[in-house]
Amino acid sequence: MLCTNFFRRNLAFVRLAVITNLEYRLNYFIDAVLQPLMTAGIEVVLWIALFQATQSQQFAGFSRESYLSYALWSGFMARVSSNWMYEFRMIFDIESGGINTILTRPMSFFEYYLSQFLGYKGITTVISFIFPTLLSFYLDLPCQLERFPLALLLIFYYLILLFIFSFIIANLAFKLTRVGSLTIAKNFILMILSGELFPLDMLPSQLKKFMLYLPFVNGTFAPTAFLIGRTDVNQISIGFVSITIGILCLAPLAIYSWKKGLTNYVGTGA
Repeated sequence: MLCTNFFRRNLAFVRLAVITNLEYRLNYFIDAVLQPLMTAGIEVVLWIALFQATQSQQFAGFSRESYLSYALWSGFMARVSSNWMYEFRMIFDIESGGINTILTRPMSFFEYYLSQFLGYKGITTVISFIFPTLLSFYLDLPCQLERFPLALLLIFYYLILLFIFSFIIANLAFKLTRVGSLTIAKNFILMILSGELFPLDMLPSQLKKFMLYLPFVNGTFAPTAFLIGRTDVNQISIGFVSITIGILCLAPLAIYSWKKGLTNYVGTGA
């Protein structure tokens, strides 16, 4: 009975996220399609200019088409595997006192936002990944769609780790002010560590080896490189292991920060 209620409750949260985000269709289209499409377009133009300037057919062992495909897919992968919206919402609820309405109901703050977060990412993935798929076929770029399910599974496993990280940052709002600035700083750091700005297999061998064992590469580089054939399933296996280790390390900190935050929480506000 408890298990049934748990899944029913969290399914309702998923539906809430889908309905809420689809309510403002233009805003959703910009967030899920237009923004990553513009980012990918800019990176594609830069890579084309680089290859034209160097007059080379390959760069660091990979062809021009491989870089163009990476630039195209990484823009959409990075958009799916980032968390700005729900991290800011958690911070705002804590700072404003909006968390009161959640604390008084038979649900946890963590599951309430995690289910919404995954629901939003699910609908975003379905809509936004249509465009790089079509463009890959139209431009004849490397793309092995049979690898897509495993790449997608890795991304959603990574999203759990990312949300725990966001939850810890949001809990700082119990004690600090202007926590939102940490969200911005964290996301800019993850842009580099995840491989959003450039393929991480371009790095010097020792640094590349270190970076590829970090869990953050599974946000953009690992699923993108696997999908377009730059890496094999071994990198995906490493990704699942590194994410698991990351979750096991961050989970106790998340629990501690939540309990510590509640002891300092006054409960005033909206």
